[in-house]
Amino acid sequence: MKSIILSFFVILTTTLSSFAQEDAITKYFNKYIDDTRFSAVYISPKMFNMVSKIEIKDMEPDVQEVIRSIKGLRVLHTEVNALQFYQEALKTINTKEYEVLLTARDNGENVQFLVKSSGDMVQELLMIVGGDKNFAMLSFLGDIDLKKVGKLAKVLNIDNLQYLNKIEEKH
Repeated sequence: MKSIILSFFVILTTTLSSFAQEDAITKYFNKYIDDTRFSAVYISPKMFNMVSKIEIKDMEPDVQEVIRSIKGLRVLHTEVNALQFYQEALKTINTKEYEVLLTARDNGENVQFLVKSSGDMVQELLMIVGGDKNFAMLSFLGDIDLKKVGKLAKVLNIDNLQYLNKIEEKH
C-alpha cells in the first residue's frame, strides 16, 4: 500500500512539475534579470487581481475583465545588441509549442505574436519584437480573450505594447 501511495505521489509530482514548466519568457527572463543592459518588469497575479478590484472611473469594463483574466506579465527590453538578442530568443524558445498569431515588420522591427491555447482560451500570449535598435519580449499568462487584450496597451504604459493593438485589429 505504501508503494502505491509513494508511486502516486511520484507520478503526481512529475505531472505537476510538467505543468509548472517555465513559460517561454521565464527562462529567458531569468537569464537576463540581473543584466544591466535590460529593463525587466514582472507583474504578479496578485497585482493584477488587486488592480482589477479597484474602481477606476475611466477604465472600460472590457479592460477590467482582461486584467482579471491575466495571471502574470513578464517583460524584457533592451536597446543594446537588440538584433542579437532577438535572434537568440527565437532560437531559445521552442516555437513549436506555439501557434503563430501574427507576424509583421514595422519601422524596421520584426514583430511576432505567438499563442499557447486550449480551445478558445489563450493561456500564454508571447510577443517578440526585434530590430537593430530594439528588442522586447512580453509574456501574458492567464485565460486571455484576444479580442480585448489590445485595450491593455492604453492602460499599461510599457514600451512596445502598442503592438497589442495589431491583435485587436485582426479580430
